[in-house]
Amino acid sequence: MITSSSNAKVKQVVQWQNKARERREAGIFLAEGRKLFREAPEDRIREVYLSERLWEPGCLEPDLREKLKRTGYETVSEEVFRKMSDTGTPQGILCVVKRPEYRLERLLDGEAPLLVVLESIQDPGNLGTVLRTGEGAGVAGVILGGDTVDVFSPKVIRATMGSIFRVPFVLSENLVETLALLRQRNIRIYAAHLSGEAYYDSFSFREGTAFLIGNEGNGLSPEVAGAADSLLKIPMKGRVESLNAAVAAALLMYEAMRQRR
Repeated sequence: MITSSSNAKVKQVVQWQNKARERREAGIFLAEGRKLFREAPEDRIREVYLSERLWEPGCLEPDLREKLKRTGYETVSEEVFRKMSDTGTPQGILCVVKRPEYRLERLLDGEAPLLVVLESIQDPGNLGTVLRTGEGAGVAGVILGGDTVDVFSPKVIRATMGSIFRVPFVLSENLVETLALLRQRNIRIYAAHLSGEAYYDSFSFREGTAFLIGNEGNGLSPEVAGAADSLLKIPMKGRVESLNAAVAAALLMYEAMRQRR
């Protein structure tokens, strides 16, 4: 059992929790908790850490015990695990996972792909929720603007509730150029915008479709909004001017899903 927070492996995990550059250079991310460990593909798990109390009788479900036997694990003291954890109430299991790699072409495969394009989303909960909702709505993938919050940050990973393992996503350093590529593939681009020309439920999303969602405070930049084929808006009552970015994305994705059923 690892009982010292000065242990090299413990110090490395703490660095990975706190520094995006360290995670990127190592090509990994951290998945903490029972659900994320259960859903992590075994061939991508590199290390597993288990708090000492979890191996006591009745503390772990049988399927998790069997998976731990297959992946291997290291036991750490409760104090050390709290040091390694990114949560206020640690669940006692944490794994190091190899990052997935996707290419834009994969997102564009298939007939009439449905995509979500995010510009400058800064809230980890919003990004994680978009990925999770995107899985539920059947999107082909998510395109992330280069200044969007790190998709591999621990808070984003938790918010995806496991969808990080299944929803393809790519990083775009130049969204305007990426949108031009989508248009070449006959994908129509819709921007959620306060200046929208019509409500979102008046459009058809049965063909190849990409939804643009902008920053929580500032919305889409003029350059990215200008690259859209159409601006759409969401009906608002009362004194509300706009919705949370993840909520807006969910409405659009599920409208497209409804039309395609």
